[in-house]
Amino acid sequence: MTRPFAIDLFSGAGGAAMGLFRAGFDVLGVDIRMQPNFPIERGMSFVQLDVFKFAETLPNIMRTADLIWASPPCQAHTAMKTMHNAKEHADLIPATRELLRASGVPYIIENVVGAPLLNPIKLCGTMFGLGVDDAELRRHRIFETSFPVTAPKCQHGQRASVLGVYGGHMRNRKRRTIGVYGEGCRDSRRKVDKGVPDFSIEQGRAAMGIDWMTTAELSQSIPPAYSEFLARVALASRHKNLFD
Repeated sequence: MTRPFAIDLFSGAGGAAMGLFRAGFDVLGVDIRMQPNFPIERGMSFVQLDVFKFAETLPNIMRTADLIWASPPCQAHTAMKTMHNAKEHADLIPATRELLRASGVPYIIENVVGAPLLNPIKLCGTMFGLGVDDAELRRHRIFETSFPVTAPKCQHGQRASVLGVYGGHMRNRKRRTIGVYGEGCRDSRRKVDKGVPDFSIEQGRAAMGIDWMTTAELSQSIPPAYSEFLARVALASRHKNLFD
């Protein structure tokens, strides 16, 4: 039997693609930038192309997919948009949604909390037991799906510390947090040697379940566990529809 086929739009270095692959899909990653660390292996491939040009010039590939994943740029919706020197970023979510709906293929749109997704669910690393050593991973992301999904519950507080691969945001300042955001893995607490990362990139990779990315790539990724979970729900929904 052939494996189902998924397309990962705005793929980055392949965090979501790896989860789709582990769920049982062959995956094609598409990104406007070359992604030298995208995991190319049997069943996974990559093409460098603007997502909207890809959909326009290769519509047949879009329609043959069993699932389309899309992670449009999140900068227009992050907390950094309120900074005094923040740059203007285009909101590509509406155009992405229109593209996906026109394909007629089941889809998932991923973005940061606060992005204008429709009836999204939220996933967290604690739902999947992610973390490293005594620190749990809290990396909240939201997902709009064209099929019904019931999200697990967050399991905050199962470990002594909190590891957040999203800039160090957290409520309980007494707990240790890790922010993985471009130049290193840092403890959110102020220290004299502020220029020295408090956590290694290896710890950040272990917490995310990703061992092939740079720190900068890691900071833009989601754990493969998230996309694997949603892809398995998509497969179950597909099989149910086939037998209804």
